[in-house]
Amino acid sequence: MIKFFKSLYIHNRFFSYISVFSALFLISFWLPVIYNATWLLVWLFLITMCIDLVILYRFKNGFSSKRIVSDKLSNSDENEIAITLENKYPFQVFVSLIDELPTQFQKRDFDYKTSLQSAEKSTFTYSVRPVERGVYNFGSIHVFVSSILQIFSRRYTFSDANDVKVYPSYVQMKKYEFLAMHNNLTEFGMKKIRRIGHTMEFEQIKNYIPGDDVRNINWKATAKRGELMVNQYQDEKSQPIYSIIDLGRVMKMPFEGLSLLDYAINSALSFSNIALLKNDKAGMLTFSKNVEKIIAASNKKTNLSVINEELYNITTNFTDANFALLYATIKRKINQRSLLILYTNFEHISALKRQLPYLKAIAKKHLLVTVFFENTELDSLINENSEDLQGVYHKTIAEKYAFEKRLIVKELERNSIHAILTKPQQLSVNVINKYLEFKAKGMI
Repeated sequence: MIKFFKSLYIHNRFFSYISVFSALFLISFWLPVIYNATWLLVWLFLITMCIDLVILYRFKNGFSSKRIVSDKLSNSDENEIAITLENKYPFQVFVSLIDELPTQFQKRDFDYKTSLQSAEKSTFTYSVRPVERGVYNFGSIHVFVSSILQIFSRRYTFSDANDVKVYPSYVQMKKYEFLAMHNNLTEFGMKKIRRIGHTMEFEQIKNYIPGDDVRNINWKATAKRGELMVNQYQDEKSQPIYSIIDLGRVMKMPFEGLSLLDYAINSALSFSNIALLKNDKAGMLTFSKNVEKIIAASNKKTNLSVINEELYNITTNFTDANFALLYATIKRKINQRSLLILYTNFEHISALKRQLPYLKAIAKKHLLVTVFFENTELDSLINENSEDLQGVYHKTIAEKYAFEKRLIVKELERNSIHAILTKPQQLSVNVINKYLEFKAKGMI
């Protein structure tokens, strides 16, 4: 009996019926002739209520539903969730469905309404966009079923709980991987880099084809074969490349729901995948007050999974990053000349100058690229027309911060350190561009 009452709900239309009866009784005060007819309608309504209860509860399992969700979700991307519905009643039903979404989404107004014919199956989908990594718990599915009378609703609860892990953006990674395989990276802003000369890794001697570089003609092979032969070169492979991620407090700043750390994580995953596709070795290092984790560069495909698992678990903290320890670790652990992509953030030139000696020391042995972020929240202040003294003040301060960012780039370049100043949303594109530029110039 308790289970019966817990599953029984009054439909909204019930109150409409009660309102009509109340209005008729009120009118009957002036028109007594409708008083008895109104009581007759009330008794008919009570009988209809009983009929509605009987047909809803006659079948023990009159309805079924199931959630279909991947075992992992992609951070910062739209992820599709599907829910299947099946009406087992021998008549049409009206359905209102509530899905218990993870608390991280803070969505309390999920309500899907539909109707299903007898024995009809249906599937509907919706999308969710997580903005932080971790475990997300999907709770039960609650389905409120009512007949065509729509007086009562019967609640079905399906304990379809799922613990789903949200990983760094593998959707973004796959997108760039697909474009790289088909040489269509320009669609997402990848620059076409003019190759200067070629790398010195010889591949083979082949027959000359119109369009081949005549400077590569191998005259000795040509004389021996009696036809034009050319040397064919390929990009140097197996170059060690490390994504170095600052876990300090400067990476906690949020833009469009994602922290700078999450932008850096998504970029590091996509970039590592592209590097492996180019047959280079991908590795990773994270640091803040201490060096948290170091993954040696390797060209094994399994190394990407290792990097992905480590990126899933890292978080920022409120300490300042120890660049002195970073330099000591790189000097001790990374012996071969490597491309180092350092994800960090500098808001002031003074912050850079404190760390500049360590960056210069790293750049002496390795090809160092320092990646930091534009404050896109300042763009609206810089571009708006100031109409009062306070507006002029805000705009001036915003322009000062933007100028300091450009000054940081100049200071790094003056000390022979490559720099990328980028909007968070364009981070992956700009990092991959820089990597392809280095490959084209034979710098790695």
